[in-house]
Amino acid sequence: MPARSATAAERRRHDREILALAVPAFGALVAEPLFLMADSAIVGHLGTAQLAGLGIASAALTTAAGVFVFLAYATTAAVARRIGAGDRRAAVQQGIDGIWLALILSAGMVALTLALAPQAARLLGASATAAPYAITYLRISAFGIPAMLLVLAATGVLRGFQDTRTPLLVAIGGFTANLLLNLGLVYGAGLGVAGSAWGTVIAQNAMAAVYVAVVVRGARREGAGLRPDLPGIKASARAGGPLVVRTLSLRAALLIATAVAAHLGDAEVAAHQITMTIWSFMAFALDAVAIAGQAIIGRYLGAGDLPGTRAATRRMIEWGIGAGVLLGLLMVLARPLYVPLFTTDPSVRGQLSTVLLLAALTQPIGGLVFVLDGVLMGAGDGGYLAWAMLATLLVFAPAALAVPALGLGLAGLWWAMNLFMLTRAAFLAGRVRTGRWMVTGAVRA
Repeated sequence: MPARSATAAERRRHDREILALAVPAFGALVAEPLFLMADSAIVGHLGTAQLAGLGIASAALTTAAGVFVFLAYATTAAVARRIGAGDRRAAVQQGIDGIWLALILSAGMVALTLALAPQAARLLGASATAAPYAITYLRISAFGIPAMLLVLAATGVLRGFQDTRTPLLVAIGGFTANLLLNLGLVYGAGLGVAGSAWGTVIAQNAMAAVYVAVVVRGARREGAGLRPDLPGIKASARAGGPLVVRTLSLRAALLIATAVAAHLGDAEVAAHQITMTIWSFMAFALDAVAIAGQAIIGRYLGAGDLPGTRAATRRMIEWGIGAGVLLGLLMVLARPLYVPLFTTDPSVRGQLSTVLLLAALTQPIGGLVFVLDGVLMGAGDGGYLAWAMLATLLVFAPAALAVPALGLGLAGLWWAMNLFMLTRAAFLAGRVRTGRWMVTGAVRA
């Protein structure tokens, strides 16, 4: 009986800890897909070509910024480890180095996005009618890249400090501003796709300004320096290197999927864009537990608590799978409510009737994948994550690229997407079972 009581108490303690971080993290995480959902809903009523153009631009832009998601993930793990070890000043300094790295990297990304927008649209298979809208959206949105990277880095600092409430408040303000600006600029000012891009850029820069102010205030409170520290910036870049490989492999898979959909036709790529928007929303929702995992696992390992690490991992896996089941059901049952928000085109709706069901099938697997991804990131196991995602890409790419040749249509592409998720789950679960990722200390050796 005492053993059972201790186990129940431990589970309740982990539940409280996970919920305290995951619930506000959910609100902050869904800001990005909510931005895209708002843009898609508003632009979708301009026409199918405009929505297809937005789909192409969103895939390219998300890749341009998403490559550097390590600014959040690696920073969260590194800061959380130092918090677990009791060194708050070093934790803040680690975050400041990440913010400077974000600024340096964003300059090059802006230049590349402005220069290569036409080539990106062509590479992703934009049709002659969709390409002008994709290029317009991409070039305007380039001016939001520095803000996106700053938000990533600053969010990583706050998560490492076990603070997911501040990102939630900033996300609510950013989404509200984005929605109002887009409605006013797209319809009120008559700017069309360009208005949607400008509205998002303005909202992103406002969010970045708030985040920087919060981090600077924290740095002054802990006595950390604000000037760029070259060794610290280099260390941040090295720590994020494997996660860049991991993210590039992930983005390559998503870009391949978009390019295949684009070659199937405008109705197919529009339906794919809507499905990916909903899928991304669900993914970010499931990732809320993973974000909690990054912060919790990093802190436990920093404090040298291996039993706590194992117990928290088991509990988060249960949460992830359960959340995936619920979100999969919601994705299916709520279709009559959300599909009309995105399109009135019968051909697009016809495509959606099947692919949304396929996307819902792997939500429980997605819950497992995102939790295990977060656990390994929190442990700083970036090398394995890079290798596993490269191997997953090698499985997915041939399956996706064969879809047009085999005449399988958009449904065939989403069967390939389900294969992608199952492969990721196999690699991550295998690693977690070994226990080799559990390295303790303030800094991972």
